[in-house]
Amino acid sequence: MSGEEQWAWQVIDEVEKAVVGKREILTKIMTAILAGGHILIEDIPGTGKTTMALAFSRAMGLEVKRVQFTPDVLPSDLTGFTIFQRETGQFVYQPGAVMCNLLLADEINRTSPKTQSALLEVMEEHQVTVDGVTRKTGDPFIVLATENPVGSAGTQLLPESQLDRFMICVSMGYPTLEEEVRILRRSQGSMQSGERITDSVQPILDAPLLLRLRKSAGEVYVHELIYHYIAELAQATRQNEWVELGLSPRGTVALTAMAKARAYLKGRAFVIPSDVADVFPDVASHRLILNMKAKVGRVRMDELIRQVAESVPQPSVKKRR
Repeated sequence: MSGEEQWAWQVIDEVEKAVVGKREILTKIMTAILAGGHILIEDIPGTGKTTMALAFSRAMGLEVKRVQFTPDVLPSDLTGFTIFQRETGQFVYQPGAVMCNLLLADEINRTSPKTQSALLEVMEEHQVTVDGVTRKTGDPFIVLATENPVGSAGTQLLPESQLDRFMICVSMGYPTLEEEVRILRRSQGSMQSGERITDSVQPILDAPLLLRLRKSAGEVYVHELIYHYIAELAQATRQNEWVELGLSPRGTVALTAMAKARAYLKGRAFVIPSDVADVFPDVASHRLILNMKAKVGRVRMDELIRQVAESVPQPSVKKRR
């Protein structure tokens, strides 16, 4: 490897200036960014989801737009709209929030299904169509979204088609006692200095450099046995007695891309089975839908994914010469 992956590790180091004790989660998010995917961060309010998203936006030095999703946000707020100008006698396009490199979609499940559907085209194809005219977003284009758990007051259930467009779904979780003490110290220091916690995060990347890192991650070699392993994991989710909706083909493509990006971050030019196994839960957890039998039996998603992973033996792949 060329050593370019060190830029990605530097981004993680910068984000850690604002986010305490979540390096594993930060690494997963950076892996998804290198894999060319969108990220969904799900957790209860107050765990630092938005702070993490803002810190990543600063560390990557991209053109950023942020939308606080509420029930009154309209599809045109995201995609843009055309307005008639009497002076010129023409309709002029007014860009929406998605015309950027990084869209911070805060509390994405608090807006209406109509507005959520406006993201389907842009998340998949990195373009929007307004009044019959298609326009490209920035390159790269990343959606970094946060949401509260389903059932929280005021939330709307995200449709399966939109969930499937997020490469991974991760959860912050509560901090440990020591981590919470560090958070309190940091917040107190920020209050005294008048600066935001994310102000200490410095830009490490820009758009051309991130695209270069993505290209390098995409060139990581995948053995034929690894492809079979990924396909067998997908088949195992679809044939499981507890699952109503298994891993989609889009999910298997995402799993492959995540495994390649993980290998790249580890400084390898090839994927090994543990790369796939390690990213499988984050790629699959939000895509699988449990059936009524599983819900009655109170089957947990993490336990189901563990069983699926254990039911498919990892192949023995030797390093390519």
